[in-house]
Amino acid sequence: MRLTVLIRPKTGILDPQGEAVQRSLATLGFSVTRARVGRLVDLEVDEADPGSARDEVQRMCEKLLANPLIESFEILENLAEGS
Repeated sequence: MRLTVLIRPKTGILDPQGEAVQRSLATLGFSVTRARVGRLVDLEVDEADPGSARDEVQRMCEKLLANPLIESFEILENLAEGS
């Protein structure tokens, strides 16, 4: 089963990359008051059951993929389905 995880800085955590994107867009004339930069991780898990696959990816995020002190994550199953 394929799943995608969206990982981004938690609210209130400094995001230098997001700030750089926001400033650059403003320089180009776009009205952007805030930009946050995160990352997507596409995973293929050896689980046929969607619930078990999601639970396994949840554990992966908690142990390695996201730093719980400064990042939040969201599991987006449908994003990788068409890939």
